[in-house]
Amino acid sequence: MITAQETAYSVVVPHCSLLGEGPVWDDITGSICWVDILTGKIHEFTPFRNLFRTLQVKDMVGAVAICNNGNFVAALKQGLAMVERSSGTVTILTHPDAHMTHNRYNDGKCDPAGRFWIGSMSLHDTKKAGSVYMIDHDLTCSTQIKGVTLSNGMAWSPDYTTFYYIDTPSFEVAAYDYDFETGQISNKRVAFTIPKKEGLPDGMTMDIEGKLWIAHWDGWQIARWDPRTGKKIFSFQMPVARVTSCTFGGSSFQDLYVTSACVGLNEKQYDEQPLAGSLFVVKDCGFQGIKSPVFNYPKK
Repeated sequence: MITAQETAYSVVVPHCSLLGEGPVWDDITGSICWVDILTGKIHEFTPFRNLFRTLQVKDMVGAVAICNNGNFVAALKQGLAMVERSSGTVTILTHPDAHMTHNRYNDGKCDPAGRFWIGSMSLHDTKKAGSVYMIDHDLTCSTQIKGVTLSNGMAWSPDYTTFYYIDTPSFEVAAYDYDFETGQISNKRVAFTIPKKEGLPDGMTMDIEGKLWIAHWDGWQIARWDPRTGKKIFSFQMPVARVTSCTFGGSSFQDLYVTSACVGLNEKQYDEQPLAGSLFVVKDCGFQGIKSPVFNYPKK
């Protein structure tokens, strides 16, 4: 097992995002995709081709997922949209937070059945102004969680029975019963609480053993947590403070990709962490992730 002191991270591409977030591995193209929320960019890097490309969607983009048609579904400030991968053309599909004009969408991903889940948050740090929505296969939308402040990490257990969720300021990882057939969640409880010394809990992913990997904003780490015991059982120390999210990729899902941010750093902090905003990878990290589901966009 790799120890925290032996973390062999590398920078994926020589590019720094202002607020890098939402990494997702496209198993079909063999690409890692992620967003720079505040600059409205969707990045994509294909390792076997050494190809890096960027789509500019001209709007804040909180998260993306891969669609069954090969394009992106993207959570823009103006709504959930289809983004053509070849051209960047944006088509708005639905906007469940349209009534909240001072909100934007933040973290999101697909559930095991291919529905897209997206959370929202206030642009002005208003408490409990956000919600979590589920976009079904027919583009109907339902509100799953109300009154959240900074909607972040989402993950589903390998047996598809539990949904884990992070509202960052709470320092809690919540657990819900999850119904695979309907997508509905129920029976909320606190799986565990994260000590503040670890850093704010941000994005999250799941490995095949049912352990949660959490990015810690201002915590300089990606940490592996056991949701049954609430114990931190492993961590990768990172060269940047504002670690935002993570996902597994590669042919066997054993490469750990990690996003980060440089937004809000002062000059001294940036001098101390010049790689802030980079996308990192820990190759053959010693753990294995789960294939990311695709969004089942309705065929016409």
